[in-house]
Amino acid sequence: VEAVHLIADGKAPRIPQPKEGATYEGIQKKENAEISWDQPAAVLHNWIRGHDKVPGAWTTINGQVVTFYGSSLFDASVPPGQELAIKGASRPGLVTKNGLVVFGNDGKMVLVRNLQFENGKMIPASKYFSSNETTALELTEEEKKMAEDIR
Repeated sequence: VEAVHLIADGKAPRIPQPKEGATYEGIQKKENAEISWDQPAAVLHNWIRGHDKVPGAWTTINGQVVTFYGSSLFDASVPPGQELAIKGASRPGLVTKNGLVVFGNDGKMVLVRNLQFENGKMIPASKYFSSNETTALELTEEEKKMAEDIR
């Protein structure tokens, strides 16, 4: 009761919390989540996964900010794929059937499964080079009749 009265009267002691030993990390900001490519693959993977989902680890590809989601360490031989130049990376990434393979400065690999562009569009990383293709829906005659009946 005494403590409540001290607070109500504005007379409660104010002791600032010491910074030493504090474990709280402030809210991460997007501008602080850029990927630094001169690191081993394990560090890259931890950086991407640590920023997955918010704010999202990002890099620049073809002048556009691209955010990486869903990484895993990739311990196999270098898979076949189409090269993708990544700003700041010592070696280009590879767009493969499983996703985007990026390389750490130790030569080991990280597989990234999803990419998100500045406009908010998210795609599987394996579809990077086919992301601009659109396919029209073709209906059979039976489906056209059913669509008309539904209308």
